[in-house]
Amino acid sequence: MKIFLDTIGCRLNQAEIESMARGFRAAGHEIVASAELAELAVVNTCAVTNDAVSVSRGKIRQISRAGVNEIIATGCWTTLQPKEAAALPNVLQIVPNSQKDQLVAQTLKLPPASFILHPFDAEPLNRVPLPGLHRRTRAFIKVQDGCNNQCTFCITTVARGAARSRAVADVIQDIRFALDGGAKEIVLTGVHLGSWGYDFDLHLTDLIQAILRQTDTPRLRLSSLEPWDLHADFFSLWTDARLMPHLHLPLQAGSDSTLKRMRRNTDTSSFRELVAAARAMIPGVAITTDIIAGFPGETEDEFAQTLEFVRAMNFAGGHVFTYSPRPGTGAAKMKGQIQPEVRKKRNHSLHDALDESAKSYREKFVGQTMSVLWESTSEMGERGWLMEGLTENYLRVQAYSASPRWNEIDRVALAACVEEKLQGTILMEAFA
Repeated sequence: MKIFLDTIGCRLNQAEIESMARGFRAAGHEIVASAELAELAVVNTCAVTNDAVSVSRGKIRQISRAGVNEIIATGCWTTLQPKEAAALPNVLQIVPNSQKDQLVAQTLKLPPASFILHPFDAEPLNRVPLPGLHRRTRAFIKVQDGCNNQCTFCITTVARGAARSRAVADVIQDIRFALDGGAKEIVLTGVHLGSWGYDFDLHLTDLIQAILRQTDTPRLRLSSLEPWDLHADFFSLWTDARLMPHLHLPLQAGSDSTLKRMRRNTDTSSFRELVAAARAMIPGVAITTDIIAGFPGETEDEFAQTLEFVRAMNFAGGHVFTYSPRPGTGAAKMKGQIQPEVRKKRNHSLHDALDESAKSYREKFVGQTMSVLWESTSEMGERGWLMEGLTENYLRVQAYSASPRWNEIDRVALAACVEEKLQGTILMEAFA
C-alpha cells in the first residue's frame, strides 16, 4: 500500500511521523512523496495556535481533494476536537495522542504485542528520510511526551497529558537505528524535553551523557528547553564537540508581571543569568527563543519591558507568536484580552527586534570556517549544485558544489551574509 504522511507543528510531531514511516515500511508498505500517489494518508495535527488548527484542517481537505479516500487524523487538534476532525472529508479514523504509538499496528491490524514492543526486529531497515517536503538529514528522536507545567496560554498539556520519559535504552536503540541508516545529526525532542528523567529520578544530563558515551553520533542537538530545568553546570556538557552549540530557551515575555500571569517558572533576572552562564561556557553559542505578543492584560509598559529585554539579550533568532486564545486554557478566561490589531502591531515590533539581533549574530561569523551539514540540493546550474545546510550553531548556509553533497558534512569558508543566509565556499580538503 502507498502511504502519504504529513505533519504540522513541532519537532515532536516530526519525530512521531518519522517513527510511523519506519513502522509502515517495516510492514512492507511504501511511503510516497505526495498525496496524489497515495492510497492512505496520515496527518499529525497541531493545536498550539488557531493558525495551526486552521492549517491542520486545510491539510486534511487538501489531501482529500488530491484523491485520497482514506485519511487517518491524529495529533493534538484531533485529540481536542475529534468530532470536528471526523467530520472532514474522507477522514476514516481519529487516533488520539494517547493511542498514537499504536497507530501503525491498529491501521494494519497487526498484533500489538508483537508489533508495538518489537516492531522492527524482524527486518532491519535502513533509515529513509521522509520523501517530499519532510525530507531531513537530521533524525528527530522522541525522548519524552506530555507536560506537568501549567502555563496559562498552553493547550498542549491538555492534548498531550502528564509528562513521561522514555527509557534510556529505548532512546539509544532509536538513535543507533537512525545512525545505521545514515543520519548525521540526532535531534532530541519532547513536549517538555528538560523534564526528561524526573519520573526516573534522573536529569536530562544523564541521558545526554549516555548518548555521547554509547553512540558515535557526529552531531547531537537539543530542541526547546524550558529555562527552569537547567543549571549552570549543565553547560559543561558542551566540552564534547559533538553537542551542537545551539540552545532554544523559550522566554515568552520580558516582563516579570506578564511572566507571572503566564505562570512561567522563571523571571527575567534568572533567565538573564542562565543565558550569561551558557555564553560563558559555550563559545559562540546560539541562543534562540519564543515570545508571545499581546498576552491578556499586557499593558503598554509591560510590552515595552518585553521589547527592551529582547533587544538587550541579543538573541541569535527566535519565533514571535501572536497570542491566540485556546479554549480550555486559563489565559482564554482572563480579563484584558488585547485587540487583534494591537497584538499584530506588537508582533511586528518584536519580530523586527529579533531579526536585528539575528542579523548581528550571523554577521559575526563572516570570515570564519565552520562545519555545515547539507540538507538540500537544488538543480545543477552554471556554478554547480547549490547546496543549503546548517552549521553547528544553526546558521543557514549556501554554497556551490561540483557534485551533490546531501547529508554530508563539509568545512565551509563563510564569505558573506545575504539576507537570512550565509554564503560560503566548500573547502577542497572537505572532500578528502
